[in-house]
Amino acid sequence: MAKKEIKKVVLAYSGGLDTSVILKWLQDQYQCEVVTFTADIGQGEEVEPARKKAMQLGIKPENIFIEDLKEEFVRDYVFPMFRANTIYEGEYLLGTSIARPLIAKRLVEIAQKVKADAISHGATGKGNDQVRFELGAYALNPDIQVIAPWREWDLNSREKLLDYAQKSGIPIEKKGKKSPYSMDANLLHISYEGQILEDPAIEPEEDMWRWSTSPLLAPNTPESISIEFKNGDPISINQIPLSPANLLSELNKLGGKHGIGRLDLVENRYVGMKSRGCYETPGGSILLKAHRAIESLCLDREQAHLKDELMPKYAAMIYNGYWFSPEREALQALIDKTQEKVEGRVYLKLYKGNVIITGRESKNSLFNQAYSTFEADSVYNQKDAAGFIKLNALRFIIAGKSRK
Repeated sequence: MAKKEIKKVVLAYSGGLDTSVILKWLQDQYQCEVVTFTADIGQGEEVEPARKKAMQLGIKPENIFIEDLKEEFVRDYVFPMFRANTIYEGEYLLGTSIARPLIAKRLVEIAQKVKADAISHGATGKGNDQVRFELGAYALNPDIQVIAPWREWDLNSREKLLDYAQKSGIPIEKKGKKSPYSMDANLLHISYEGQILEDPAIEPEEDMWRWSTSPLLAPNTPESISIEFKNGDPISINQIPLSPANLLSELNKLGGKHGIGRLDLVENRYVGMKSRGCYETPGGSILLKAHRAIESLCLDREQAHLKDELMPKYAAMIYNGYWFSPEREALQALIDKTQEKVEGRVYLKLYKGNVIITGRESKNSLFNQAYSTFEADSVYNQKDAAGFIKLNALRFIIAGKSRK
């Protein structure tokens, strides 16, 4: 099949083996100009070496984009997701899923800026990320062309990639012992897949985990902290105001120190297969627990229950790549409306993998001790419950009489 006429393409570029091979492959197969985009979303690795690597492969300096997106990532993607208390399939905090819309957005914006015909990514044809990148791109620019090399080439193994790199003169740097796992990291989480993890019966090796101490080896003394919220978002730790990215980074350190946030999950992928992954989300695990605690004071009962009913649908939208969809935006507007009075402070203890809520307070609290007390009160007439119960039981009474 004849390839489309592509004169310029923007590539999501990390500087690693896969995307370096893709860069050269695009030049060879499409005979096009390549623009590289490297996003720093808190993956914990230096991103500037990608500039040197791109230049070694013939990319013009003006065609190399390296951007620090950590604040935007946490403020505009992670925090809105956490306002919904979002969890996929009961456990997964969607650390990989929530990063893809931002990368797709910047790919499309850069393509428009440099007048490129297409964008390209390194997601395989077997995973979820290809869906997330491309749905996001088409939502923002329906005319954009997408090149997904893993769906076109036959370089379907690491050996073939290395062979192509050697023949093409692509420099491959070896920095010590390579992790045997396929890993993805950002400021919210780090994920591990592949190798021994492909057998869901095998326990992960302890030295796999990068961000957290084993709960068994975590400090024997609990650590007390407080988190302050405003409009549903965290704004300070221990009464010290922090930017969104710095706040999440600090919680990652605290949670990792105490063995918080490890997860071993078999999930249902968008493409139809099951996949086993291990995740570390220390800061996110703390935030989720704390956010629910402050909501318990500030949200009306039916608001809270409605949010809980909608959350699995919202989580699926993010997991499946529908961040820029009208339904996600509509649901986000509803969620954000519920957060207008979610304000106050939550007190917690961190201890050996556990996040323990020890208290919460808010000027918008709906907790009223005059009504809730177990002592004598002058505001609640307990006799009112009799009529309520009788009305709710009426259908049971009628049905019971009909059976006699």
